[in-house]
Amino acid sequence: MSVTVRVPAKVNVRLAVGAPRPDGFHDLANVFLAVGLYDEVTVTPADGLRITCSGPDAAQVPLDATNLAARAAIALAERHGIAPDVHIHIAKDIPVAGGMAGGSADGAAALLACDALWSTGATRDELLAICAELGSDVPFSLVGGAALGTGRGERLTPIEVGSTFHWVFAVADGGLSTPAVYGEFDRLTADTDVPEPEASPALLDALRTGDATALAAALSNDLQPAALSLRPSLADTLAAGTAAGALAALVSGSGPTTAFLVADEESARKVAEALLSSGTCRNARTAVSPAPGATVV
Repeated sequence: MSVTVRVPAKVNVRLAVGAPRPDGFHDLANVFLAVGLYDEVTVTPADGLRITCSGPDAAQVPLDATNLAARAAIALAERHGIAPDVHIHIAKDIPVAGGMAGGSADGAAALLACDALWSTGATRDELLAICAELGSDVPFSLVGGAALGTGRGERLTPIEVGSTFHWVFAVADGGLSTPAVYGEFDRLTADTDVPEPEASPALLDALRTGDATALAAALSNDLQPAALSLRPSLADTLAAGTAAGALAALVSGSGPTTAFLVADEESARKVAEALLSSGTCRNARTAVSPAPGATVV
């Protein structure tokens, strides 16, 4: 017997970052949108814990206990007095180390899959609590849709979305370390008074009404200057997508994937083609949002 869970990528349409806290984390106002690029995680009983991975950039995925999918299986097993004897296979389609929560998605998917495989009877709240222990983005990967994440991003409030939004994602060569990007944010803001993070009312209203033009005007990412400082070439990617007709462009999360909001499916195709021909990215993917969270398939 095996269980497979499909889990979406995310884009941050608003990532407001506060000053560093004593624990090293930052308070956030993080507006997540799940987008239709998916990993699939399959769990099968085994003699011990083992992880394999296939798909684009699979060689970059750790296959040891540092992988969030492995940590999720161990955390659930410990809570229920079970040995985490399971083979976890990750079929990657979410960009690796790209600021789209691929690792977090795999953690949420493995948790849900192991819960089903082992029939633990865990409540949704218990699963979300384990997700929050695993990482700031993991709870949203379980929930999907759209949500405001506060605290370090793990406390979620669902957000209403009134329409489908169309996106293009430009995949960069290599990854960016999330801790390194936050470190650069701290360096760049060291002499400034960092305001308390909050969600923009205009952005929340644009999501609720499904107005892509209004959403484009409200997109923002406080980590973007840090990502551009570490990877200046991303500015060329952002410019190429904007020149091709995107309504707005921003770095997705900590990067280096860049996200382009477009008007419709035809615009997405044109912007993706222009990005590929510009030579400023390795790949360009189209997707729509919102998308459902982790789901047993």
